[in-house]
Amino acid sequence: MGIILDVIGGLLLIGGASFLVVCGLGLIRMPDLFTRIQAGTKATTLGTLLTLVGATCLRPEWGIELLLIGLFTFFTNPLSSHVLARAAHRSGVRKLSTMKVDRLAEDTGGES
Repeated sequence: MGIILDVIGGLLLIGGASFLVVCGLGLIRMPDLFTRIQAGTKATTLGTLLTLVGATCLRPEWGIELLLIGLFTFFTNPLSSHVLARAAHRSGVRKLSTMKVDRLAEDTGGES
C-alpha cells in the first residue's frame, strides 16, 4: 500500500506544480489586472490544494496540519482576490476596451 500512496502522491505533486506553472504563465500573459487576478486565484488555489494532498499521501502523519493549510488557502485565496479586484476598480485601474459590462459600477450607481 505504501508504494501506491507514493505514486499517487507523486502524481498529485506533479499536477499541483503544473497548475502553479500555468498560474505563473497566466500572470505574465493576461492583458489586464482583472484577468490576471482570475488566472492567479483559480490556478493557485487548485495547484496548492493538489500539492497539499500529494504531500499528505507521502507523509500521512502531516495530514491534520496540511488539511488546515488547505482550508485556509481554500477560503482566503478567493476572498483576497475579490478584495484586490474591488480595490483596483475603486482606484480606477484601466480596464480592457473589450469590457462591455461593469456590474460593480451598475450596482453602486456609477460610483466605485
